Amino acid sequence: MSIKKVGLGGGCHWCTEAVFSSLKDVIQVEQGFISSVEESEFSEAVIVHFNEARISLKDLIEIHLYTHKSTSNHSMRNKYRSAIYVFNLEDFEKSNFILDELKKEFEEDLVTQVVHFKSFKPSEKQFKDYYYSDSEKPFCTTYIVPKLSLLMRKYGKLTNIKKVEASIAPKATSK
Repeated sequence: MSIKKVGLGGGCHWCTEAVFSSLKDVIQVEQGFISSVEESEFSEAVIVHFNEARISLKDLIEIHLYTHKSTSNHSMRNKYRSAIYVFNLEDFEKSNFILDELKKEFEEDLVTQVVHFKSFKPSEKQFKDYYYSDSEKPFCTTYIVPKLSLLMRKYGKLTNIKKVEASIAPKATSK
């Protein structure tokens, strides 16, 4: 098994963590804050460890672009930098090529940049696995569930459907 990793940032790391931990062949998602060589300020992001033989970097980047505001240069971009953080030159070149190909699918220009990973600070323990620890929180139902619904609709073959459906389905025992 060939395990690779990529950092992804764009929106709230609770949302990003939920999206990528819902995919088959993603081994681990580390939630926290990443800085890059190009931008030393930390922003919310995740590090995704994945089985490259089963899910491609292109799949991950495409999912990332569609599950956050990748065309919006809003006022919170320092906190929520739209970025692909890479760990080596090969992935830098490959990610830029993928971005260049995928930008044709969007009506507006992508603000997402490929940058070199510099440093990671993990989130506090109580925020890890935020969505799957209590998917009925108002934040989760408002912001994360729509992203997971899109994931199942558009990327069903890559998604752990049973895991996502179980988290979205109303909890009969809690009513």
